[in-house]
Amino acid sequence: MFGEWIAALPGWLVWGVVFGMLASVGVAAVFLAANRWFPDPPARSGGPDQGSLRRKAEIRDYLRSIDERFLEDVDRDGTRVAFYLPERKVALTFDVHAYFAIRDDADSDDFVILCEHEMPGRHLGRRLPFEVPEVGVDRGPSAAAAATPGGATAVVSAFDTLGLPSTADEDRVERAYREKVKETHPDQGGSREAFAEVREAYATALDHAEESSGRGRGRA
Repeated sequence: MFGEWIAALPGWLVWGVVFGMLASVGVAAVFLAANRWFPDPPARSGGPDQGSLRRKAEIRDYLRSIDERFLEDVDRDGTRVAFYLPERKVALTFDVHAYFAIRDDADSDDFVILCEHEMPGRHLGRRLPFEVPEVGVDRGPSAAAAATPGGATAVVSAFDTLGLPSTADEDRVERAYREKVKETHPDQGGSREAFAEVREAYATALDHAEESSGRGRGRA
């Protein structure tokens, strides 16, 4: 019966459908062959930005200045960290997820430190869980800006963003920053703009707090 229905159709319509199907198959074959012979180049993965590279270089220099042996890009029970101090069992990471994974791992005896990309390398000392020798450091750009009349406004704004008075010390700045990160991090439902503002405020406020306390090295 199907054949009778086809036979009842005009010849030009039947041949038009047949040629259309053949053309579609031909075009598909051409695309498949072209994709095999001339594949698209692999997408370039975004490498670390200059800020990340600079912070890593600063941390590297700081650890060398205190004569602390370290390894880079180390796997700790399935979690990669930027730096690892084997004699101290201290892991340094820029990744929030890695930080919480190691910190909340009951089977791990590593002490993990979350290093923000805005944190100058010289500030690492105050976070290390052991005594570090005092080393000379230069004032960072944020501290230098804070010393100018225009910089004072930026400092006040930074502390306001963190919900702190401008007299807050380094420990309060760090605690406030971590609380703000929980609210503004994009992975926690926050916006990139708000997260970037908090990170910038943290860098400015931390430098100001350090300068106000008269500390030239990191550990509180």
